[in-house]
Amino acid sequence: MSPYQMVNSNQSLEEDLPTGYNQKEISRYYRYRPWLVIWRAIKIIWFFGSFFLLLQWDRWTNQPVATSQRRATQLKNILTSLGPTFIKVGQALSTRPDLIRRDFLDELIKLQDDLPPFDSHTAFNIIESQLGCTIDQVYRELSPNPVAAASLGQVYRGVLYSGEEVAVKVQRPNLRPLLSLDLCLMRWGAGWLGPWLPLNLGHDLTLIVDEFGTKLFEEIDYVNEAKNADKFAENFKDDPEVKVPLIYHEYSRGAVLTLEWINGFKLTDLDAVRAAGLDPDDLIRIGVTSGLRQLLEHGFFHADPHPGNLFATPDGRMAYIDFGMMDQLDENTKETLASAVVQLINRDYQALAKDFVNLGFLTPDIDINPIIPALEKVLGQAIGESVADFNFKTITDEFSELMYEYPFRVPAKFALIIRSLITQEGLALSLNSQFKIVEVSYPYVSRRLLTGESPQLRKRLLEVLIQDGKFQWQRLENMIAIARADQAFDLLPTAQLGLQYLMSEEGQYLRDQLLRALTEDERLHTEEVQRIWSLIQEDLKPQKIFGLAVSAFRDFSSESVAALLPTAIAFR
Repeated sequence: MSPYQMVNSNQSLEEDLPTGYNQKEISRYYRYRPWLVIWRAIKIIWFFGSFFLLLQWDRWTNQPVATSQRRATQLKNILTSLGPTFIKVGQALSTRPDLIRRDFLDELIKLQDDLPPFDSHTAFNIIESQLGCTIDQVYRELSPNPVAAASLGQVYRGVLYSGEEVAVKVQRPNLRPLLSLDLCLMRWGAGWLGPWLPLNLGHDLTLIVDEFGTKLFEEIDYVNEAKNADKFAENFKDDPEVKVPLIYHEYSRGAVLTLEWINGFKLTDLDAVRAAGLDPDDLIRIGVTSGLRQLLEHGFFHADPHPGNLFATPDGRMAYIDFGMMDQLDENTKETLASAVVQLINRDYQALAKDFVNLGFLTPDIDINPIIPALEKVLGQAIGESVADFNFKTITDEFSELMYEYPFRVPAKFALIIRSLITQEGLALSLNSQFKIVEVSYPYVSRRLLTGESPQLRKRLLEVLIQDGKFQWQRLENMIAIARADQAFDLLPTAQLGLQYLMSEEGQYLRDQLLRALTEDERLHTEEVQRIWSLIQEDLKPQKIFGLAVSAFRDFSSESVAALLPTAIAFR
């Protein structure tokens, strides 16, 4: 009996459980129905226990290679039979070619969009009951069978009477009882097993389960998904490299979603991608940059970017098609994340430790001084001699040592962020095994800090560039050099923003630091002038510099210009 059939045998479960994720109500509900919990736990233990025994038997009999394909298929079938919660785990693993063997990976990839569908008659009944009319009244055409089946629903291809091609997403029936039962068991297991794990996650592991449960329940609300898609589309409306499907709200409800049909190629189908004349490295750049924009610019990010949710369009754009699992970051978190990336690359571990406190990985009352040498030792090894050696897999492996020895914790919200970043990196690795995420991400972060659109972001830039009362020219040189690697970076508007900031009241502190850096005992440091001049002359011609100065002088008062004169004299 499948988990879906098991739930269908008790229809009252759907009515009695909370509509949203509420761990107290769910726990209270199953406390009075222990037979459901016991049967489900026995089934999970039996499946995985048998599987690991078979793996061990293969090792004992020296035939792991001969049976590897069979075991990979068995694992995929186990995850499928256990239902959506475990399918989600398999989907996450399917994006990690550096963690999972190739034979297992090939099977787990099938969990992204190659799952057993449920009966179309049931699906059509759901559509009609949700929309309050017959299918023929809404869709001119609708495929008799689903074109794709996923963990939480399946998709039909249709055509509206207005002529638009659409995808009709229909939710699997009675999902809430099954998800609630699995989450109840996961939370119970987290509470019991957390203190015994080799990482210092004990008291936060249940919070991570709660965060996952909250997002999973949001994912089965298609009205919420439609709102997420609209917000995501608004954020990327000016990005020509990102495609977001149009949502047809009049034909969408809680369990039915009608959206624009996207013609494209799976990112893992390299043959099709190359046959279409698309460059996988360009797709990697678009995917990573758009992911960073979600985290650091908009704060509204896709928490489940596996290959089943991303497509390459024939014109080279990246198309997102699933917006069920999303999350929102506040402004301070966005800025601190950007700062932490730069501190990590600059190997400023004291500032990085402070960022960890601000992000919640360390409590404010912790003495960070003993932690700083450990950060330098572990993360310094992870980064290597070059920033190009950096990747999240290495960082998470090395960081586990710190979490065992020091009071680090993973804030619940960051469980989704880490999952999103690792999934994106894993997807990029499947396109290019030599991919290094920093080669794309750090130019973006540098450009983001250099442009400094908000006072808070400018403050972060100052924290990076000024240390112990001294202006760090080398860091500015590194940031500008790396930012130039981003084709979207234009130094002229960045320089204009910098000059405007320098002449403003807010820029008083930076003006003082520049003067101290350029002069000492009223003596001009010509080598420092040459260094800063070399930073801009590659991109800015003399006429551009003159126009920039005229524009800045026109926009500011005589008092502001006078405040800049000492610095101008230093450059004379």
